[in-house]
Amino acid sequence: MVKHWGNVYVGSGIRMCGLVDPHAWKCTFYGAYKYVSEMWRKKQSDVMRFLQRVRCWEYRQLPSIVRCTRPTRPDKARRLGYKAKQGYVIYRVRVRRGGRKRPVPKGIVYGKPKNQGITQLKFQRNKRSVAEERAGRKLGGLKVLNSYWINQDSTYKYYEVILVDAAHNAIRNDPRINWICNPVHKHRELRGLTSAGKKYRGLRGKGHLYHKNRPSRRATWKRNNTLSLRRYR
Repeated sequence: MVKHWGNVYVGSGIRMCGLVDPHAWKCTFYGAYKYVSEMWRKKQSDVMRFLQRVRCWEYRQLPSIVRCTRPTRPDKARRLGYKAKQGYVIYRVRVRRGGRKRPVPKGIVYGKPKNQGITQLKFQRNKRSVAEERAGRKLGGLKVLNSYWINQDSTYKYYEVILVDAAHNAIRNDPRINWICNPVHKHRELRGLTSAGKKYRGLRGKGHLYHKNRPSRRATWKRNNTLSLRRYR
């Protein structure tokens, strides 16, 4: 969609000069984050391909979990709850791509042939949830708020995890975020309560197509397969 401002047309990364009515003050102003998010939507552009390749090389030289001074995607981080204030930290986590082998010694599974598969098995949880788990385990004093994808190559996927220091006064006195100081939110990432956790639990949708996913698939199975008889009937 092309917007015009004065005699300059501003499109998707294209500026076209043209003649318009000088008295027409119809103009559209976008914030800086809008342009940043549009750039991240074009990941195959020359600029983004070069940036991602250089960044990925740097990430490979660093440890698997490392603190960032600022988010790589500030627009995405702010949409997920990040604020540039005391109490918020960003950690970059590296997760190996691929499936999950069955952890059995020497590939020996004692049982039926149905269960003897070793490779080509897929982990139930997604990679972003694994990244949140590893960050939460390493930084036990912080609470995981959310996370987002930043990069990947043939071997690894890289995520940035937003963590909050629930003991910091700047967090405890902020009514928008002090809900996370409640003890029930300890290790949200280990119990599938973050956005990535709710996704692999099948809780993103609504309606009759998802009624078997709530409160959980296991609870629904148990409810449907339990015979409950009243004492006096």
